Amino acid sequence: MDIRRLAQDIQAETEKIIVGKPDRIRMIIMAVLANGHMLLDDLPGVGKTTLVKTISLALGCRSGRIQFVPDMLPSDIIGMRIFNQKTGDFELRQGPVMTNILLADEINRAIPRTQSALLEAMEERQISIDGEQFPLPAPFLVLATQNPVESESTFRLPAAQMDRFLICISMGYPRPEEEREMLRKLGDEIPFHTVRAVTSAEELIQAQREIAAVHVSDAVADYIVALVGMTRSHDQLVMGASPRASRGLYRAAKVWAAMEGRDFVTPDDVKALAHPILEHRLVLSSAARFSGASAAAVLDDVLARVEASPALKGERM
Repeated sequence: MDIRRLAQDIQAETEKIIVGKPDRIRMIIMAVLANGHMLLDDLPGVGKTTLVKTISLALGCRSGRIQFVPDMLPSDIIGMRIFNQKTGDFELRQGPVMTNILLADEINRAIPRTQSALLEAMEERQISIDGEQFPLPAPFLVLATQNPVESESTFRLPAAQMDRFLICISMGYPRPEEEREMLRKLGDEIPFHTVRAVTSAEELIQAQREIAAVHVSDAVADYIVALVGMTRSHDQLVMGASPRASRGLYRAAKVWAAMEGRDFVTPDDVKALAHPILEHRLVLSSAARFSGASAAAVLDDVLARVEASPALKGERM
């Protein structure tokens, strides 16, 4: 399978609706092919939900949407058993989580108890109802959005849940010329009907299997370990990146290389993905916050201080 061509086709369909965000689209396609969950953390009205819906259409997979609100219960997500008076039995009513692509809109508006209902689904690709486990369809991906500005009726995602998102990115405001084009194309309505499915769930699974064969040298693997390790010992952080983060960076770098048409990973692939994969997992110390430091700045420092192995000096950095 031509992974590079597949990624280009998905991006072309998505750009029928989304204007001026090729780098964000490419990053989300990478996460999909890496079988990783995504969090879009940005201001209202910049196109987070529209981007997620468009990507879902291009992927040709089953999709579901949950609008998170404070009074939502875990059963609203995973489902429950309901007593049927006619049959006298309890029947399983599956929740919207039983899908391939789950849009979790404004996930930080749900109470922590409800947010935690997604933890098992995101990590183990299964849910538990009354002690019985049910596998989720493959692939299963959560594309979540949250608004970082409003604090009323919102609940900060715990570190355990943030760690389950492979990437966290923002959309940002469009440039004036991009906004003019957006008005011409989408000012009256959003033509979702023009987006065609260019792949399927089965093809995505096959692509993920083929990407696993992309070569990662011992030197590149050591570079990943060194980057992640320094976040754990940095004096401005109280919590660094987890082993789940290093595994995510490893898988994502393979996808990034395949999307470039290569069958091997370079240090540049790792560097390109360090911020979207590691930054949201870092917790600043109190002193660092008071001094005005940011997780992004700390990660820049880590990238500057960690050098690749001498075995990689011939590789492009």
